[in-house]
Amino acid sequence: MAKKNAKQQKPARPRLGDGVEILNAGSVLEDPITNTLETNYMPYAMSVIVSRALPEIDGFKPAHRKLLYTMHTMGLLKSGRTKSANIVGSTMHLNPHGDAAIYDTMVRMARSNESLLVPYVDGKGNFGKAYSRDMSCAAARYTEAKLDGVCEELFRDIDKDTVDFVPNYDGSTTEPTLLPATFPTILANNTLGIAVGMACNICSFNLAELCKTTIALIRDPDHDILSTMPAPDFVGGGRILYDRAEMENIVNTGRGSVRVRAVYGYNAADHMIEITSIPPTTTVEAIIDKIAELVQAGKVREISDIRDETDLNGLKLTIDLKRGQDPDKLMAKLYRLTPLEDPFSCNFNVLISGRPRVMGVREILSEWTAFRAECVRRRVYFDMKKKSDKLHQLEGLAQILLDIDKAIRIVRETEEEREVVPNLMIGFGIDQTQAEYVAEIRLRQLNREYILNRTAEIEQLRADIREMQSIINSRTKLLNVMIGELENVVKRYGVPRRSEILYEPPDETEEAVPETPDYPVLLFFTREGYFKKITPQSWRMSSEHKLKDGDEIAVTVETTNRAQLLFFTDRGQVYKSAAEEFEDTKASVLGEYVAARLGMEEGETAVAMAATTDYRGAMLFAFENGKVAKVELSSYETKTRRKKLTGAYSTASPLVGIVCLREETRLWLESSAGRVLIVDSARIPQKTTRATQGVQVMTLRGKNRLIRFVPYREGMIGSAHRYTPRSIPAAGTVPREEDVMEQTTLG
Repeated sequence: MAKKNAKQQKPARPRLGDGVEILNAGSVLEDPITNTLETNYMPYAMSVIVSRALPEIDGFKPAHRKLLYTMHTMGLLKSGRTKSANIVGSTMHLNPHGDAAIYDTMVRMARSNESLLVPYVDGKGNFGKAYSRDMSCAAARYTEAKLDGVCEELFRDIDKDTVDFVPNYDGSTTEPTLLPATFPTILANNTLGIAVGMACNICSFNLAELCKTTIALIRDPDHDILSTMPAPDFVGGGRILYDRAEMENIVNTGRGSVRVRAVYGYNAADHMIEITSIPPTTTVEAIIDKIAELVQAGKVREISDIRDETDLNGLKLTIDLKRGQDPDKLMAKLYRLTPLEDPFSCNFNVLISGRPRVMGVREILSEWTAFRAECVRRRVYFDMKKKSDKLHQLEGLAQILLDIDKAIRIVRETEEEREVVPNLMIGFGIDQTQAEYVAEIRLRQLNREYILNRTAEIEQLRADIREMQSIINSRTKLLNVMIGELENVVKRYGVPRRSEILYEPPDETEEAVPETPDYPVLLFFTREGYFKKITPQSWRMSSEHKLKDGDEIAVTVETTNRAQLLFFTDRGQVYKSAAEEFEDTKASVLGEYVAARLGMEEGETAVAMAATTDYRGAMLFAFENGKVAKVELSSYETKTRRKKLTGAYSTASPLVGIVCLREETRLWLESSAGRVLIVDSARIPQKTTRATQGVQVMTLRGKNRLIRFVPYREGMIGSAHRYTPRSIPAAGTVPREEDVMEQTTLG
């Protein structure tokens, strides 16, 4: 028994800790990176290029083609609309990439989205707008769609073997490799694709001009394309600045740039500019953001307001002008500085037989002509085969005309059903196909009238077959068929151009953006919040200030017209401005009320001003609790031209005074108890946080508080060293009578 158990016991599996040696364990196998790229990256790259990002000669990427073909099979070309969610679900039989991607594809092809010059989807509901990034489409369950009428030209004769069909991804059905479009869809709409290592950006051309140009090229390959199709045409309109050399480059090479600018009108009654068309490469929001940035930077001062008034009537961007401004000069400036004039960069990269090629307009139309000619040839051959089969059957029926009674007798006397066809073949000398056709005729149709009516078609069929054969054999006749189809497209779907062409180039002389004039100025700020900017020359002529009763000058600064101004308010905020934004004035005027000029909140007033050109130095804030905060001036510098900063200083204790410190100096602090403290600003630690509560500088007892905080000036008090402590915080000293008598000014 023990021996039997020993045989059944399996040996223990070796473990790493048992000293077992594993082949190649811990070794690094070298593999050239080129092998990794070829085996892993290249298949992915080719899949993106061939099966996703680039359009083929029929003008569609696989995602568009699968969606449109699904809608065609659903009968949405002739019937009413259905929910977009139904379309998306059905398309997933061909496109397994997800419902969101499929719906986005359909949205961009919808007429109301205004992405395509020749839209393929007739939608109902909110499909968003291509010219606005904020106007997004509704969910698929809310919108409805069907194929637009022009799609009839995309699927014409698709059931007549005009294009090849391949199995879908799971082999449950088939789908076309291309659509047999009767017009060059590849150039009728904008197409943008980003593949791996290459991209595609095709501009749209007017459908009528495109078809007429294609007809002209079919008749004369050396036709001047620009004579019939001078420039692209965009769904959003705009004005194209015509450049003959650049257009020739696009026609010949497929690369180039088309400059498009917005269209505007001037409403003199309301003194505003109304923009109704923008370039296809930008959005309304991008334009508004750029104009707002220029206004904040001071480069555009003619605008008082800008807003988007787009509604159901279409795009409308309104710009309110300040009084006395010239709208044309402003628009000339905005064309230079904003996307209101933007180039459309062309890169006509198309898949031809599965290989990407960058081609010019002439070459693309030549390739399309060859593709369409093959579609027409296959259609004609399909129809000819159908007619030939019918002719063959009718020729057999004609043999029956010779002796109807014989045919009836053969059928009646044949004992077995399976022998009817062979007996008819023997009795009349016809083949099996003809005999099968004769055998299927009903008894009531075996009369001379019926047979004569059917056989009368024989001559017409023979004529039709001869004509079709001649079309197949003659390239000229084949091309004439294509020309007729193109002319029909122009007649049914041709519309006038949307984009206007400006053949006269605009004046390219750029008006220099005026720089801020730099000259010395004197800045004055009063305790009541009034501001004056005075030149030294004007100050020398008259230095007597006009002030409100009880008001006085609180801050005087010598600087330049390019200085940045910081106005601190009683609510812990700071408003930023620039000296250049204020007009030069005289001492004899009251000045500008800062709170009104900068649009401060109701009841808010400015209590201090600082001026700087480089944001070096610090701001000192003294509070009633005896604390002083020293904040870096650079903490108020912003990358954008923000006009208002909240949290300029701490509001934990009431503010007593503000000092702009450019270099270290001594400070005068005075309490409600009559004590005076003179401290060096270098002793106060500097903070980067604006909301810091500061450090204790003056020690206060009971209900005493700090009531005065100003820079110390020589002569403010005698024996100043007696009021300067060795360290802080300090309580300060009550001034002696003899020290007060020695002072020359009270500051």
